[in-house]
Amino acid sequence: MSITRLVEPDRIPEVTRWVQSGVNLANRYPGFLGSGWVRSRAQSREWHMLYRFADHDSLATWENSDDRLRWLELGRDLVVESRVERRTGIEGWFDAPADAPVSSAPPRWKQAVSIWLGFFPVNLVFTLLVGLLVPSFAELAAVPRVLVTTLVLTPIMTFWVLPFVTTMLRPWLLAPPRSR
Repeated sequence: MSITRLVEPDRIPEVTRWVQSGVNLANRYPGFLGSGWVRSRAQSREWHMLYRFADHDSLATWENSDDRLRWLELGRDLVVESRVERRTGIEGWFDAPADAPVSSAPPRWKQAVSIWLGFFPVNLVFTLLVGLLVPSFAELAAVPRVLVTTLVLTPIMTFWVLPFVTTMLRPWLLAPPRSR
């Protein structure tokens, strides 16, 4: 879930404590995978919060919880919620916030490198493990072999590997280009 909230500059420390208390609450719910809280530039009043849950049901449990409702009530006078989006996959990993300058999104080549850095080792380990555990797998025709590989690796990449890789590489991904 992606939420955009407007924050007055003089309330940032107070809002930061409130947001952290919400993250601490969400962390107690099954399926919570993590969160992030950023703004596109220092002068922006828009802060973008991303909550990740393992599945729709886990997110719904959090969204409908009494804990969350009490927490939202505590922040009622601190922030103005301006946009809520539910995202289900890769579409939010590299997106720049809506008010960010176009140049703040990572260049496509950095996105490609990030995906490759996650995909190559996972694919290699999968290929080696399946080769050891199921030697006849290598004898399958290309289409069924690739079908099985992508069916297994796509969820692994979507839910664990790419979120991890993009988090680890975020400073590099979002670094401004060096001037020559």
